[in-house]
Amino acid sequence: MSMILKIKVIPKSKRSELVFSDEVRAYVRAAPDGGKANAELIKLLKKKFKRARIVRGFTSRNKVVEVE
Repeated sequence: MSMILKIKVIPKSKRSELVFSDEVRAYVRAAPDGGKANAELIKLLKKKFKRARIVRGFTSRNKVVEVE
């Protein structure tokens, strides 16, 4: 069963973690150059969920992600 999450990504952060509060935030250390921040986001999500893929917002800080 898959689920859709809206995630706000904060690149160039001092830490790499997911924060679940009133909104889901992903702090990633990578810069948003060449998809590095997106790759780190997927890596973070795969630690918590079986599968993850970005559905919308490849070049935006606000992303829509499908997870299982």
